[in-house]
Amino acid sequence: MTERPASRVDRGADHFTVGPSGLSWDGDTLVIEIDEISAPLPYRVRGTVRVSPEMIGTTAFALDPAGKHRWHPVAPRARVSVEMTHPSVRWSGDGYFDSNFGDEPLEDGFDDWHWSRAHLKNDVAVLYEGRRHDGTPFDLALKFDRQGRWHDVVQPAAASLPRTGWLVKRATRADAGHAPRVIKTWIDAPFYARTALATRLFGEDVAAVHESLSLGRFRSPIIQSMLPYRMPRAFW
Repeated sequence: MTERPASRVDRGADHFTVGPSGLSWDGDTLVIEIDEISAPLPYRVRGTVRVSPEMIGTTAFALDPAGKHRWHPVAPRARVSVEMTHPSVRWSGDGYFDSNFGDEPLEDGFDDWHWSRAHLKNDVAVLYEGRRHDGTPFDLALKFDRQGRWHDVVQPAAASLPRTGWLVKRATRADAGHAPRVIKTWIDAPFYARTALATRLFGEDVAAVHESLSLGRFRSPIIQSMLPYRMPRAFW
């Protein structure tokens, strides 16, 4: 992902592009074309990701009382296929697609959050909780059925996870008496972690995708100075 000037951005009702990479919607599938140079080690990253929603979520949820921050689970259940030419890898499986948007930067509204998603036999469970910048907590626990309908559920019991290599705090939820297990940490960054968990939710043993985000750390001048090395900036 490369930051580029406004002149390299093009947006319409069914497409959004930034430089050579972009997204387009063909009516059934979100097609993501990637053509980038990685950082900090420069090598080409090129390929296509296709996200085919099983249902479309129509509700966006406010994460703060003023409604400055919203979260929209666009496709709580989807099929995803990845075909990369650089590097030469491909796979397909169950997926999920959501969006955060609002009226101010995330770091102005929150100190941290923890999110997880798990495909159950019939539903998708999404658990979301954190602390706003003013110190107040927020949480959401939802189930989505195969028709895209959602309903609130009671948050499962709090469960701890080991900190990451960068000592980012991770926390999650699980059925009482069950200890979630980290299968793999895909991303271990100074302010963010994405993890695969083996856990138990709502009476089912599941594989869950989990993320923890520390926006308190993200605001740090030291972290801000590191960002260009991972997200290069092009001026053309």
